Amino acid sequence: MSDQDAATPRVFLARHGETEWTINGRYTGITDLPLTENGVKQVVGSATKLVGAGKLIDPSKVARVFVSPRKRAQTTFGLLFGSGEDSTVDPTKVSTTEEIAEWGYGDYEGLLTPEIKARRKEKGLDTHQSWDIWRDGCEGGESAQQVTDRLDGLIQKIYDIQRPCMHGEAPADVVLVAHGHILRAFIKRWLKWPMDTPFALMMSPGAVGVLSYKNHNIEEPALMVGMSLPLDQ
Repeated sequence: MSDQDAATPRVFLARHGETEWTINGRYTGITDLPLTENGVKQVVGSATKLVGAGKLIDPSKVARVFVSPRKRAQTTFGLLFGSGEDSTVDPTKVSTTEEIAEWGYGDYEGLLTPEIKARRKEKGLDTHQSWDIWRDGCEGGESAQQVTDRLDGLIQKIYDIQRPCMHGEAPADVVLVAHGHILRAFIKRWLKWPMDTPFALMMSPGAVGVLSYKNHNIEEPALMVGMSLPLDQ
């Protein structure tokens, strides 16, 4: 982002910290696992470096926060912004919503990728190509199209918040506190790509990603692949 674009609204993507299933690679959708001790440290580390007055995520510039209902995301929000009277974000700006809940894994909840592929093979599926969640979705859960529709609705809400503020007319940053798969899916839809677009994305537990727009233009959503950080005051 150039200096002339510095006032353009941003969307911050905050992934929850580590859980036991994050460690062993099990698909975790509706299963309500807590953060591990290390997961708490991951989020606190990000909060210390990135959240606060004059920092990358400045609560005074945040217009809305959308948080997944799952415990691991709710805990992460509290570690990032505080809770109750100590919260640095006005509670009226915070929405807990299924719109940004993790991909619905359905029959694959709690399984490992090899287990999912083996189960599908037993059913005679994927005879010509290996299972890919971005294309094939999840049996008993959400299809790629259902996730697309869900996220597109949320993106329209964000556009409505940010459209009047493309030159910094008012605070309009948005924060999403959610999960690994759904946040990567959000990036694809933000860029207006089909869900099965072959674009490898990684997001560590407790990490923060940034999206914005080119040229102050709501029609040019962009992925920020690098930016300078404000100097601590």
